Amino acid sequence: MNQGVGKASSAPKAVQTDPVKISLKDCLACSGCITSAETVMLEKQSLDEFLSNLDKGKYVIVSLSPQSRASLAVHFGFSPYQIFGKLTTLFKSLGVKAIFDTSCSRDLTLIESCNEFLARYNKCSPTDEERSKSPLLPMISSACPGWICYAEKTLGSYILPYISSVKSPQQTIGSAIKNHICQKLGLRPEEIYHVTVMPCYDKKLEASRDDFVFQLDSDGERIAEVDSVLTTGEVLDLIKLGSVNLTNLEESPVDKLLSNVDEDGHLYGAHGSSGGYADTVFRYATKLLFGKEIKGPLEYKTIRNADFREVTLEVQGKVVLRFALCYGFRNLRNIVTKIKSGKCEYHFLEIMACPSGCLNGGGQIKPIAGQSAKDLIPLLEAAYSESVLVSDPFENPRIRRLYDEWLGQPGSEKAKRHLHTEYHPVTKSVTSQLQNW
Repeated sequence: MNQGVGKASSAPKAVQTDPVKISLKDCLACSGCITSAETVMLEKQSLDEFLSNLDKGKYVIVSLSPQSRASLAVHFGFSPYQIFGKLTTLFKSLGVKAIFDTSCSRDLTLIESCNEFLARYNKCSPTDEERSKSPLLPMISSACPGWICYAEKTLGSYILPYISSVKSPQQTIGSAIKNHICQKLGLRPEEIYHVTVMPCYDKKLEASRDDFVFQLDSDGERIAEVDSVLTTGEVLDLIKLGSVNLTNLEESPVDKLLSNVDEDGHLYGAHGSSGGYADTVFRYATKLLFGKEIKGPLEYKTIRNADFREVTLEVQGKVVLRFALCYGFRNLRNIVTKIKSGKCEYHFLEIMACPSGCLNGGGQIKPIAGQSAKDLIPLLEAAYSESVLVSDPFENPRIRRLYDEWLGQPGSEKAKRHLHTEYHPVTKSVTSQLQNW
């Protein structure tokens, strides 16, 4: 159980006749009892469940995150592209039909986020004082499920209007597969078993949300966008389980239908190793709102620590855009306090629950003996960035095709139906059961 909840220090006030039941909805994402990254193993989100579905005749698709690729690449001493090819060989040898890349769906998510930010910004009051009290800004990224759980269960409804409605890359690729790609494959959504490989255990909780399950028709079964999530560490377990020698394993061609791989075999994607939200939205807003195009890397200024940095745009001596990266709970608590008091000066916040962002997720491969987590992060960042060509999400041909064939335009009604969601204040139902302990 969580810290402070263990054996009762005194006799209980009443006899507990039924066992306490804890569900996913009781999760606080507080690194305590229920969501401790090393202990959460959901029955339908396990390695065993993944292997069992390979034997059930389902059309299994795996979507691989770039952060997981980087972690495996550093651990085994390969490039992320080599790891992609070797994992393609490994998964297909087990019966997986296709392996996609969530860098692709991240571009889809970023485009929708850019469109949403412009809509919010244009609706706000032009004065800084009034804008800081608007329920529209700052717009806060929504890709981190740990942050979303924390916001829904501890911050109340005052913070939720600020959170972007755009789904995470995990869920947008799930929606694309179950609502569009399945038709291109000649399959029904229920015939596909979709698995993602993620750096974070909380992604299992995200995939299990009722908001990300849809019903085909009034009498049809409920279909999950993502059926199961494996962490990077669980993929390592799979490699060890099969006694696979990755050095000798050949690299297979990468499936390009939903993968950011160009014709020359190079990986490409947006700026940023966690999400690239602040970077991409800032560049887009600068160009669309103020007619300025930024070349080269953004110049972030460290505010409190390396996990709290900001970037600003000045026009005629006045700051017109102020964005920030805010990683780790100690930083996000401070920013939440400012939002609540109406004193937040930011227009956009990219928030991640883990210090150093997604590369440092709880589901990543642990440091080797004699190596600290602090030592590992720069290696992961180097592997992530050095082998990936930085590209504009709006220029991604695969994403353009998704809009042309399926969604129409960014922010369209169809895009809102399939790529956006809502967040809800959640009452911790376990509290009433624990109060008499």
